[in-house]
Amino acid sequence: MEPIGCGSDEHWMRLALDLAERAAEENEVPVGALLLRDGVIIGQGWNRPIGAHDASAHAEIQALRDAGRRVGNYRLPGTILYVTLEPCVMCAGAIIHARVAEVVYGACDPKAGACGSLFDLLPSDGRFNHRTGCRGGVLSAQCAERLRAFFRARR
Repeated sequence: MEPIGCGSDEHWMRLALDLAERAAEENEVPVGALLLRDGVIIGQGWNRPIGAHDASAHAEIQALRDAGRRVGNYRLPGTILYVTLEPCVMCAGAIIHARVAEVVYGACDPKAGACGSLFDLLPSDGRFNHRTGCRGGVLSAQCAERLRAFFRARR
């Protein structure tokens, strides 16, 4: 658990990029996520669908699961999720159900993003009973380059 002392968006996104690096080391798409409540990391995760044999093992889901275990509740109000790539529809749904207050992401995902790039589930879809704020573009160049480098190396 890390206190917020140096808690700028860029600081937290750099930590999420470190988690993305863990995914890359496991030959997974390099996406990392961490969840904060009151300036303390309560959950973290990185992409693991290949290694876990689980299509739902995206970084965001891993961070939500970790936080749920730590706090003893799947509802996570008052939290901020930092993730290196714009969440997909599956992850946006889990984020909404967990009652996350805000998502801050790095790179946009024009092929699957659910925060405005392709779909607009966070925050504008008012049909849900919970609204999650969403901001993108934090260290976007670094987050996008990490993904590009991973896929370049695989070709």
